[in-house]
Amino acid sequence: MADLLENEVATLDTLLSAAVEKGDFPGVAAVAANRDGVVYRNAFGVASSDPLRDMAPDTVAWIASMTKTIVALGALQLVERGQLDLDAPMSDVLPQLAEQQVLDGFDDMGQPVTHTATIPVTLRHLLSHTAGNGYHFWHADVQRYQEVMGLPGIIECREATLTTPLLHEPGTAWVYGMNIDWVGKAIEKISGGTLEEYLRANILDPLGMTDTSFIIEAGRRARLSGMNVRTPEGDLVQVPFEMAQEPEFQMAGGAMYGSVDDYVTLLRMLLGNGTLDGVRILAAETVEEARRNQIGDLAVGPIHTVDPGSSNDVDFLPGQPKKWGLLGMINVDPAPNGRSAGSLFWAGLGNTYFWVDWDNGDCGALFTQILPFADHKVLDAFEAFERSVHRL
Repeated sequence: MADLLENEVATLDTLLSAAVEKGDFPGVAAVAANRDGVVYRNAFGVASSDPLRDMAPDTVAWIASMTKTIVALGALQLVERGQLDLDAPMSDVLPQLAEQQVLDGFDDMGQPVTHTATIPVTLRHLLSHTAGNGYHFWHADVQRYQEVMGLPGIIECREATLTTPLLHEPGTAWVYGMNIDWVGKAIEKISGGTLEEYLRANILDPLGMTDTSFIIEAGRRARLSGMNVRTPEGDLVQVPFEMAQEPEFQMAGGAMYGSVDDYVTLLRMLLGNGTLDGVRILAAETVEEARRNQIGDLAVGPIHTVDPGSSNDVDFLPGQPKKWGLLGMINVDPAPNGRSAGSLFWAGLGNTYFWVDWDNGDCGALFTQILPFADHKVLDAFEAFERSVHRL
């Protein structure tokens, strides 16, 4: 058994280092664990070329939509405490959601046509991405609406963006988008503090996740990765990029930074059904509910880009049925890379990826910092990484 583990670790080292040497990405950090602890931890290449900084498992990266899972955990804690309800109208907590508009289209003058939603949006809708909020880089009508109305994209973390109407009545379709930003607003309303303060006190500090934050303070900045863009020719160029450090609101859908070390700590807690090293974040029953299909007969389908600079087309596990729980995507069937049916998976726009496989008893995450999202070379490396971990 020890020899098998040693061989698989060597295989992982070779896989990731070879990808860096080929120029598939400037740097990569990856960590995997099982129920006994971390089984793989390494990094290769550079995190930044200016200033020059090596990639490491504690390199701080923009985790983008992997923020959503952390925020969803915070909301589920409030459900356990009776301060939020999965199926009550969210307008009970956030009155501005009582008169949400649904976008019907655009008139002959190019102006948006809307109607007031007839179905109240709930926390379950928001966490499962069936509330109707879209993203401008994946939904042409959102992009057009924001252009016509002069609204900034969500990446700017400005309140005005949240006035973008829904793309459908709540609960009637699965559309990935700005849903979790309203969850963050609800957490702030109930807790009376900032989203950072709530997550720090209730999730991050209890788990020892000191690298993870909306705020890039000096210690994190000293380990910060640069962001790279893959050009149409396939070249990688480091570009200036940073989420707003004095935002109008802390964007629950994607503004956090963190290390792969930290994130796998979070995943180990989920693998432990809400507990890690004696620290309980959620009840096991809540984790079980979060793992369940929350979208019924609806499906998680391919996501087509309308902003190729931000994202490629997205189709994880193509051809396989996918659902959504309360924390991320759930695969219905076993996946070709060895992932068990009913596992959790999701990712961040800067090409960071994770999974939790309860049946195999393992979890892991792989971080790069590259735009656009769903980079094929990173996805190939992640698939090979996960497949090898399942053999450990």
